[in-house]
Amino acid sequence: MIVISKTNCPRLKLVGRGKVRDIYRFPTQLLLVATDRLSAFDVVSSDPIPEKGRILTAMSVFWFEWLAETLPWLKTHYITADWQEIVKLQPSVAPYADQLAGRSMLVHKVCHLLPIEAVVRLYLYGSSYDDYCKTSKVCGLTLPPGMRKADALPAPLFTPATKAQRGEHDENISIEEAVRRRLIEPLELQAMVATASLILGLANQFANQKGIIIADTKFEFGLLEGELVLADEVLTPDSSRFWPLDQYQPGKDQSSFDKQFVREWLEKEVAAGRWNKTAPMPKLPPEIISGTTQRYEEALKRLIS
Repeated sequence: MIVISKTNCPRLKLVGRGKVRDIYRFPTQLLLVATDRLSAFDVVSSDPIPEKGRILTAMSVFWFEWLAETLPWLKTHYITADWQEIVKLQPSVAPYADQLAGRSMLVHKVCHLLPIEAVVRLYLYGSSYDDYCKTSKVCGLTLPPGMRKADALPAPLFTPATKAQRGEHDENISIEEAVRRRLIEPLELQAMVATASLILGLANQFANQKGIIIADTKFEFGLLEGELVLADEVLTPDSSRFWPLDQYQPGKDQSSFDKQFVREWLEKEVAAGRWNKTAPMPKLPPEIISGTTQRYEEALKRLIS
């Protein structure tokens, strides 16, 4: 098993390293490579999670292909993750198969990624629950009184967030604030809200049949030839909360198949005064590393079975 924290492909044009993905550019396409890096609270860990990149890629591919059948009108940036097809389209990647095969997606080069993340919530949890306890609102939207942690929301809740630069934290904002700051055109935002809410609603219905609740997620959208396209990763344990359906109990913390497992351990480090949510992240214990891999594997296994 090869663990990849950072790719090294000198014959390819590297244009960026995100928190998890390394991005290589071709004239009209990009190669998105999911490494085994882990990010939590917008800080990247020095401890990679074995198999994480392969699992994230397999799950995104599953959803992109599922969406192509379920919502054939939806435009995405996805082209292929089949290694032989990638090599056929971009032969220069061939020497780097040991690093790239199984963890790469070839995608259309989106001319403009929209500067806000499309966060959609079906359940009251995490930062949304914290906001609700303080103000009875989430991103400026008033919710019914008396809601408990992990309660299902009356309707999908769209709560946009600004994209953090490295070392900074994402900022939850209201839809009105996104428009006021001119981060996005109103019509683009309207299309983003409708599309993101529809995707999560349908995906959660499907996941429920596989024993998983998708409590919330974040999508990336961009513009390609003037049209809205779904980009980046889709409905993975890095971008979503996955709960086992048979263990769901509102009013309490939930078991999960996602990054929450790491976040909870880190919160204990914060509470003990050993970390302040800035780089560097504390070294992850072996049981947290292996437990994260196991949870990601279980999510993928359930979805594709």
